[in-house]
Amino acid sequence: MIPTHDLTGMVLAGGEGRRMGGRDKGLEPFAGLPLVGHVVKRLEGQVAELLINANRNADAYRFFADRVIADVVMDGAEGGFKGPLMGIYSGLQAAKTPWLLVVPCDSPALPDDLVARMVQGIGQHDIAVAFDGERLHPVVALLRTSLADDLAATLAEGERKIDRWYARHAWCKVDMSDCPDAFANLNTEEEKLHLEKILMGSSSKEVK
Repeated sequence: MIPTHDLTGMVLAGGEGRRMGGRDKGLEPFAGLPLVGHVVKRLEGQVAELLINANRNADAYRFFADRVIADVVMDGAEGGFKGPLMGIYSGLQAAKTPWLLVVPCDSPALPDDLVARMVQGIGQHDIAVAFDGERLHPVVALLRTSLADDLAATLAEGERKIDRWYARHAWCKVDMSDCPDAFANLNTEEEKLHLEKILMGSSSKEVK
């Protein structure tokens, strides 16, 4: 088992939010909090340090994390908005622990026991990826930070597909088929409003 002091958590919030009109998705209001606020609750107290990968609005994100990191700039290229694989690399570089748990900023319903389940499920592998019973969620992953150099070389080759990089290593699925709805990610305003209505309705029933 991976002890808490060996684990860094990171929320990926470095995207452009194109399908949401270019807005910063992590800061979109959702059920009384920015989306990122719901996500960090799934990691708080279960990791040694909490990072947010963001390429804009760093001051706003600092309220929710121990550190905010932007995408690493490689070989003099322009920084920012290089996709989730670059965000993962930036986290692997920034983490001070042997392990990094990555989650997206636009999945506010992630399981409360996500950290424990990912840690338990990785076994002797280098990478563990959440699996909802039908599909993988490659940006919900637990990775050895020692993979940073290999990922740097992969990015330098022009690779940007997460699944192709994972396939180069000893990786496994972590079964989350009992809660597939927890991995809903929000790409549009319509999706956000729909999930917010569902979750707020569930909360009201619990109170009753």
